[in-house]
Amino acid sequence: MELTVLAVPDCPNVALLLQRLEKALPGARPPIPVQVITTEAEAAHSGMHGSPTLLVNGTDPFAAADAATSVSCRIYRAADARGDGAPSVEQLRQVLR
Repeated sequence: MELTVLAVPDCPNVALLLQRLEKALPGARPPIPVQVITTEAEAAHSGMHGSPTLLVNGTDPFAAADAATSVSCRIYRAADARGDGAPSVEQLRQVLR
């Protein structure tokens, strides 16, 4: 499984996503690469739907089918519908199974 995080420069939620990924993934893994995206063209080419975006084998498992690519902040919905800066550990476990 190939994982990549896409983010705008200095995104405050990248660290949160990486921390939650570490908890969601069993065993030791090499560091997950973080690709910094600065233009709308790069976002479109790489499939970034806001920062941070997690790609699993090149696909964003949290994006709606009609979601536009974007160089922007991203809000994820927690189980209780509150906004959060990254998917929960449980949401990550579900998509990484």
